[in-house]
Amino acid sequence: MDVSKNSAGEFQTAQEAIDWIVGRMEKLGMKPGLQRMHLLMEKLGNPERRLKFIHVAGTNGKGSTCAYLASVLQDCGYDVGTFTSPYLVRYTNRIQVNGADIEDEVLLRLVNDMKPIVDEIAATEVGPPTMFEISTALAILYFGKVAYPDYVVWETGLGGRLDSTNIVNPIVTVITNVGHDHMDILGDTLELVAAEKAGIIKAGVPVITAVEPEAVWRVIEQTAKAKKATLYTLGDQFHLTDVTSELDRQSFQFNGPFRPIPELAITLNGEHQLKNAAVAVMTLEVLRQYYATIVDDVDLQKGLSGTKWPGRLEMVSTEPRILIDGAHNPEGAATLAAALQNVYTYKKLHMMIGMLATKNHTGYLRHILPLVDTLIITEANFHKKGDAYLLAEIANGLLREMNLEVDVAVERDWKQALTLLTNRTEQDDLAVVSGTLYLISDVRSWITYQTDSEKGW
Repeated sequence: MDVSKNSAGEFQTAQEAIDWIVGRMEKLGMKPGLQRMHLLMEKLGNPERRLKFIHVAGTNGKGSTCAYLASVLQDCGYDVGTFTSPYLVRYTNRIQVNGADIEDEVLLRLVNDMKPIVDEIAATEVGPPTMFEISTALAILYFGKVAYPDYVVWETGLGGRLDSTNIVNPIVTVITNVGHDHMDILGDTLELVAAEKAGIIKAGVPVITAVEPEAVWRVIEQTAKAKKATLYTLGDQFHLTDVTSELDRQSFQFNGPFRPIPELAITLNGEHQLKNAAVAVMTLEVLRQYYATIVDDVDLQKGLSGTKWPGRLEMVSTEPRILIDGAHNPEGAATLAAALQNVYTYKKLHMMIGMLATKNHTGYLRHILPLVDTLIITEANFHKKGDAYLLAEIANGLLREMNLEVDVAVERDWKQALTLLTNRTEQDDLAVVSGTLYLISDVRSWITYQTDSEKGW
């Protein structure tokens, strides 16, 4: 199939094409499995075989680990494609080369080329490709037949084993961690979730991880052993020492199996970002060792310190101070709570949250409630949003159980809730907006650009 020529197609604008893709989310939802992806790739000429993928899975930390990897590789002079989800402002944010979104006219051409193939597959027994499958295929088509990046930093959507991104054979695999998320789909124990994420491990392809505790790590180890894939684990094959932390700057020495690297620094906040950075550095060390990737220390230092990751411990306003963070599961809440206790100072803490219906709200709230003076509960503008009043019931029950006094308010309209949060936050206070990234993306766009986001998977 030739995608170099413009083709007259069903869609006239990029927005029409995007609406068609995104509209499939509500109609079809998510359908785990790789049959449709195999058919799509085959009919598109298997462009994924031309690319060098760094495949990244994990419950939390995937996005920032991807950001570190992309930033360093770019500073080393390589062209880097990234595929990440969900996006914060525009659909095209999810498919980038060197930080620049896929161009609208290229997206339009590629989607018009794919549409007849999607329709053809939809008519078979495997059924219609989903929103995420088409997005994944679009990214592969763009990277493999238009942009030709040197490396593709490739983030899983959900789980790993049956995720549409698992259609690729990467040169290195990363599993950041395993936590309580998407358990309705991936399994009701951490070991089952770990087994799903371990599904991205390929024969002979090295694996880097920061997974703990041991019972969960053991699942990753057993899969790696069965696939004869060398496993590099934080705290075992590689370590962080000489750690210093202050607001907007953390430094460490990296000690790995190939060499020590002193004086590395990051500007992202929170202890978890040190782990994510260490995982990224180990991944880059494997690329140096196995694939002769040229990573000079000066570029490594520059790339790490220059990494930005919107929507995670991001200060989007200074008057009043408003911090946004996409923590939406118990592990994310624990990480956010640690940062609020150790990194930031404030007189009072006011928090606004909105969740999806499927999340572990009790586990999340147990970490957050002891820290806050005000809790404003709202709803994301998304079809799977959690009911604010049900969430308030859970919060109030936990407050009684934990013998805490917190001012809990419910405001279903997130813009009204944001006004309420802003009005309550005085000069020495800190406001935090947390929960689903569907809410975070709206709040970020509204505060930064005074516009609504296109957010989505």
